[in-house]
Amino acid sequence: MVAVLKHELSLYYHSLTGYVFGAFLLAFTGIGALIYNINASVANFEYVLSFIQIVFIIIVPILTMRIIADEKKQKTDQLLYSLPISTTEIVVGKFMALLVVFVVPMIFICAYPLIFSMYGEVYLPTSYGTIFAFIFLGLALISIGMFISSLTESQGMAAGICVVVMLFNYYCTTLADAVSSSAVGSVITIVVIMIILGLIIRYMTKSDVMGYGFSFITCLVAIILFFAKPELLEDLLPKVMNQISLFERFTMFYNGVFDLTAIVYYISIIVFFLFLCVQSLEKRRYNG
Repeated sequence: MVAVLKHELSLYYHSLTGYVFGAFLLAFTGIGALIYNINASVANFEYVLSFIQIVFIIIVPILTMRIIADEKKQKTDQLLYSLPISTTEIVVGKFMALLVVFVVPMIFICAYPLIFSMYGEVYLPTSYGTIFAFIFLGLALISIGMFISSLTESQGMAAGICVVVMLFNYYCTTLADAVSSSAVGSVITIVVIMIILGLIIRYMTKSDVMGYGFSFITCLVAIILFFAKPELLEDLLPKVMNQISLFERFTMFYNGVFDLTAIVYYISIIVFFLFLCVQSLEKRRYNG
């Protein structure tokens, strides 16, 4: 795992990717600090983080698009499989490299509240609590980007899909107000989502039974529930969309509340998508 970590870090810092990522993040932080802390004379640094969180939509695809997709395209992933390490160690090593690339600029960002506290009253616990949550938000999004990169050999496609996923997650709560809250609308959406998930499972496992079976069973349950207790499906879709939004959970922190459940949610997302990434690589390892 350490060898994978060192190899990935050398790739990021021997190319422009690591530097572009750090520069982009620091530039947006500087712009946010200029707007809120200097021009508007607001002492709350957490507002800067609420402003720059949208930058993840751009920088996460840039950071993760090549992490696995490029290796699959160049066939160098076969060299990794020949090493005496497990697929889990490969994925964790790559994720740790991304963690380092992400945390390095965050170390510089941690200095901002201290600098501003020299010229005014800054509530440091809230500022650093928000920075802490911001890091976990970024790592959760990075884990999603890694999984998307593991599904394709094209960096461009990986980046494009990642941007769409990030945008959907960012505007999830806004879209929740527009989607149908009726039981009919909910069951139709659930059926469509379950069919898509079934196709993904079928692609990853190469098993018709698991993929199509999953879709059939989940769709059947949704339809039975619709006829048995339709009231349970009312407002279900908007509620789910609000709950799955990673960005929405971050709002609690810059509003001054340290939400431990959000941190647990971020960690769960990281573990879940790294697990999916391992399964995706395992499929290629034994079928490719």
